Amino acid sequence: MSAHQYDEGHTVAGWTGFGIATVGTTVAGVGMCVVSAPLIGGGLGIVAVSVLVTWVLHLTGWGKPPGRRDRAQWGMRVRDPLARAGHAGCVGCRLAGRGREQVVEEYAIAPRESAPAGETAG
Repeated sequence: MSAHQYDEGHTVAGWTGFGIATVGTTVAGVGMCVVSAPLIGGGLGIVAVSVLVTWVLHLTGWGKPPGRRDRAQWGMRVRDPLARAGHAGCVGCRLAGRGREQVVEEYAIAPRESAPAGETAG
C-alpha cells in the first residue's frame, strides 16, 4: 500500500513557482543583510515574477485544480485536460475569466392562487 492515498498537488507549475520564489527571497534576504535597496527590490520583483509564471503554467494545464483528483491525474508530468475550461473554485482561473458558470437557467414562477377566505391553501 502507498504511503499516502491522496494527491498532494505536486505540479510543474507549483515547483517552478517555488523555485523562482526561492531565488527571489534569497536575493531579497541578501539585500537585507548588505543593506541594499536595489537587491531587496530585485528580490521582490523576482517573487512577483514567480507568481505570474506559476499562474501562466496553471492556465496552460501544468497546474491542477483544488480538491481531490483521480489517481490517473496524480503524476507530476500529467497535464490537466480541463484547464482550458477553468476549474470550479479556483481563484487563478476566475481571475483569467475561466471556470465561471456559463449556463444561466431561468425559472418561470407561476403566479400563486390565493385560497378563498376561510379555507387553507395546500
